[in-house]
Amino acid sequence: MPKELCYLVDQISREKGISRETLLEALRSALLSATRKRFGGRTNIDLKIDPKTCDITSFETKRIVSEVTNRDEEVSLREALKILPDGKEGDTVDIPLDLHDFSRIAAQTAKQVIFQRVREAERDAIYSEFKDKIKTVVSGQVMRRERGLYFLNLGKTEALLPIKESLPNEMLKRSDTVRAFIEEVKITPKGPVIILSRTNPQFVGALFKMEVPEIHEGLVVIKEIVREPGERTKLTVYSKDSSIDAVGACVGMKGTRVQSIVRELRGERIDIIPWTEDPRMLIARALSPASVERIGINEEDKTAMVVVTDDQLSLAIGKKGQNVRLAMKLTGWD
Repeated sequence: MPKELCYLVDQISREKGISRETLLEALRSALLSATRKRFGGRTNIDLKIDPKTCDITSFETKRIVSEVTNRDEEVSLREALKILPDGKEGDTVDIPLDLHDFSRIAAQTAKQVIFQRVREAERDAIYSEFKDKIKTVVSGQVMRRERGLYFLNLGKTEALLPIKESLPNEMLKRSDTVRAFIEEVKITPKGPVIILSRTNPQFVGALFKMEVPEIHEGLVVIKEIVREPGERTKLTVYSKDSSIDAVGACVGMKGTRVQSIVRELRGERIDIIPWTEDPRMLIARALSPASVERIGINEEDKTAMVVVTDDQLSLAIGKKGQNVRLAMKLTGWD
């Protein structure tokens, strides 16, 4: 048994990247529990596994007494002296247990414990990997839809995209490949659960970071993003490098960069607005595509009065008030 046990531990350690010490300690704990159960649940029993040879030894610790009244916890001085020649009353002595027919139990337990530890290690690795990816974009294939959720295959694990976090105008089908924003990674008794979103405003920002090298490199910065998923997104951008046009970088040659994102968002409109510290100019730009005649602002209660011509009024307000509503959120002015 020790030889086979060492081989199994070494093999799993190499293949799964779990330390030998971790596997042996998990095995020791399980075997100790099995041994105590076999001997009536006595807690004075302990067990050791030699880290080099994998030899298993088990013993019970008893108190040396002149007259035994509790055989589970006490041993006579005469019996104790056979193991501990210099023992005396009041001392404790470790008495080896007879593990007759224990090899079969140990082998079964070893396999169960080691494979359980492997599963736990794999779950831990998945949790650690995806926890570091929170607020980034992943690509997955739709596997099924049930209980208000899309289940996406990310390769190493599954992720959950709540239907309410998918776009209002999309119906995903099995085998569809989509990108989504990692919103949360939770630990549950069954392992890590990865929660995705396609409606989070930061999803749009993460897509721009993937498509626009200048954003990825920190040369162009997204200042603010507001969104009504499936309908329209407005974002403000600025450049840290005067030689780089922030809006142009986001749009790309012939609109290739922004159109790639629009396709991912199923045709959602995206307004890219150059950010400025001037509130009047920022408000005017935020109301794009409408042209603004003049703007009056009240600094005290942070409100603005915007004047547009009659032919620009519907553009400024937008469908069901969407354009002006997003502009207010984007600028922070009412």
